[in-house]
Amino acid sequence: MSALLFRRMYGATFKPGTRKLLSTAAPPRTWRPFFTASAIAGFSAAAYTIGSIYPPSALTILFPRTAPGPLDPATPESKAYTESLEQTLQTLPLLERLRKQEDADDWYESRPYLNYPEERRVNSLTGGALKGPGKLALYPLVRSKKDETESVIFVHVGRGLCGHDGIIHGGLLATLLDETLARTAIANLPEKVGVTALLTLNYRAPTRADQFIVIRTFLQEAKGRKATVTGRVEALDGTLLVEASATFVQPRYAKLLNTEALKKAMGEPPHSHTPIHLADGEKIRPPK
Repeated sequence: MSALLFRRMYGATFKPGTRKLLSTAAPPRTWRPFFTASAIAGFSAAAYTIGSIYPPSALTILFPRTAPGPLDPATPESKAYTESLEQTLQTLPLLERLRKQEDADDWYESRPYLNYPEERRVNSLTGGALKGPGKLALYPLVRSKKDETESVIFVHVGRGLCGHDGIIHGGLLATLLDETLARTAIANLPEKVGVTALLTLNYRAPTRADQFIVIRTFLQEAKGRKATVTGRVEALDGTLLVEASATFVQPRYAKLLNTEALKKAMGEPPHSHTPIHLADGEKIRPPK
């Protein structure tokens, strides 16, 4: 039998003059499937663990983690949470940088609704109905230029303000922008009273719940009874979330209102830089 025929029949190499067969078959792979399965299992476990701690952005939007509802504002837990959140706000790196910047003396700080009369605050949307842990837990912190052309507002938005679970409702962001843009516009109207005539929004990215957001407002034009402003909502890292522009108009009856009475209704000091907030169409009689 020739060596060629032998190889074809037995799959081995035969060298003339020897009786040893040199096999060309691969060695048994008994352990390879086991090692492959172990490697896949280990990688999957590691990926699951990392994903649980640092979940991918898209997955956290599609499958948000469950969370308890807003706390009762009267409980000790609620008060402790609010105090802790206030401490976090006061030590935010961005806020600290703004307080130390070269033109810091050209700005002032205020807390809308902080001194607002309780009997009026309870019927306010953002200062009353939406106020509390899990919602708008803190009064906004406003840094505004003394010439009222620009402001930076820090707001904490809680899990109870969501449309899609874990994502802040777009209507809530529109409300916050309406109020903050109005603040800049009203400060530049002759009688410091104004109502929203036009509000345009462009949503750029989802706004996640349980975080501080930054709202920036800019005066574009103030002419007669009309003021035009622009603004943006950002995450603390600067990510653009919403862009907005708005026009506010001073109502014709504004001159009949007593500005000092409005300031007292808001609980503001007479010479405060803080602008006046007035609900659309609301009239306040001057004190007798």
